[in-house]
Amino acid sequence: FAKAYASPSIRKFARELGADLGRVIGTGAKGRISQDDVKAYVKRILTAPPAAAPISPLPKVPEVDFAHFGSVEIKPLSRIQKISGARLQASWINLPHVTQHDDADITSLEAARVALKGKASQEGVKLTPLAFIVKACILALQEFPRFNSSLDVSGENLVLKKYFNIGFAADTPNGLMVPVIANADRLNVYEIARALASQSEKARAGKLKVTEMQGGTFTISSLGGIGGTAFTPIINAPEVAILGVSKSSQKPVFQGGTFVPRLILPLSLSYDHRVIDGAEAARFVVFLSKVLGDVKALL
Repeated sequence: FAKAYASPSIRKFARELGADLGRVIGTGAKGRISQDDVKAYVKRILTAPPAAAPISPLPKVPEVDFAHFGSVEIKPLSRIQKISGARLQASWINLPHVTQHDDADITSLEAARVALKGKASQEGVKLTPLAFIVKACILALQEFPRFNSSLDVSGENLVLKKYFNIGFAADTPNGLMVPVIANADRLNVYEIARALASQSEKARAGKLKVTEMQGGTFTISSLGGIGGTAFTPIINAPEVAILGVSKSSQKPVFQGGTFVPRLILPLSLSYDHRVIDGAEAARFVVFLSKVLGDVKALL
């Protein structure tokens, strides 16, 4: 406004109209601004079509008055559901998810687990399939270090972790929680089983500390006790992968020229495609399936 080429009377006239002389184009000699120039500028502003509303990066879900169609009940989300829901949404939006599915033959593993239940019970441990799966995942993570990493804030560097803290999704009355077994690579199957039971009990009782849900490097979401054949778990960012485990079932497998019954465990590996490509994910799942079939390696 101060640098505009206009007389004091034109400046006063522009102030009265609220016109910015710095934006007015003068048509007089040497670009001098006249009263008609100010009027033309104001007219142009008043007749211009309204600016389009800024486009939100995410389209909003339509708002619906559900009570208009029938009786409803309003039930607030728990604090845990609010926190986990926001984190899952952020992970789903920011990480390009891909899910690789495969089946693992755990016939020998289950036979060994049943045979060891007595010994485990004497030590006060409930030996579940998840304990073996955790052990198998550690071996796979050691073989494929990128799955035990995270992207840094810049998105240009990969942070490869030398420790193995395994998180597992726990279904609690208050919502989903993910306890973390710290340094799980230093534990045997019995110790892992004990940690799983202890952390799960704390989660259900609402006694899990915040520190016991931090520092995870890889997460397992096991729905085998409920059912289902496959699913696409959401990565627990800033981790880069998560393993989904569904319910095992007896299936006929062709071996030695005939079909034999084998216990098959469905696996679903979701991974961050910025860090891991499809071929590497397939190799990881194939290796994991092989390890789950090798009881000696797990024990």
